[in-house]
Amino acid sequence: MANDGDNVRVGLDGKILIAPKGTTAPADLTTAWGVGWVDLGYLSDDGCEMQYSTSTDDIKAWQSLSPVRKILTGIDMTLQFTALELKKDVVTLYFPSASISTTGGVSTLAIPSAPDPDERAIGLEWTDGAVTNRLVVARCEITDRGSITTSRGGAVGLQMTATAYATSAPEIATWLSNDPSWA
Repeated sequence: MANDGDNVRVGLDGKILIAPKGTTAPADLTTAWGVGWVDLGYLSDDGCEMQYSTSTDDIKAWQSLSPVRKILTGIDMTLQFTALELKKDVVTLYFPSASISTTGGVSTLAIPSAPDPDERAIGLEWTDGAVTNRLVVARCEITDRGSITTSRGGAVGLQMTATAYATSAPEIATWLSNDPSWA
């Protein structure tokens, strides 16, 4: 098959949305994200990095120097992003089980010493012209947090990695696209 530059995609614009675990996600590309889905707002210009990896074990045989078979032993899928808006939904995603109270115009973020598990659903949507993609992970958790840097030269960002967990469905995630090169 020949090279075709029309099949090269760029994430020109996009967003990350979170919702309580079990929230229904759109089943198509035209339906708006429903009740319960919250847009995290501005992200760093790095966008979102999706990683999907598999782990295998080699089966070796006495008669062969190379493996005779590989067995799939694990799957890992993560979404990494840096949220730039320090609004309540973002800050409480970064600090699980944290609560915010406001009195007299001053808000206090109470960061617990032993947070509860905080499983959520996460959605990633990005566009390139008329091509739209939506990735939905029905069950995930923020499992890694980068450092928070405050400086004169840049926005304060909350770096997060969401790790997908298995659900009762056979998929770990669902990716919808109207990309004509998929047809």
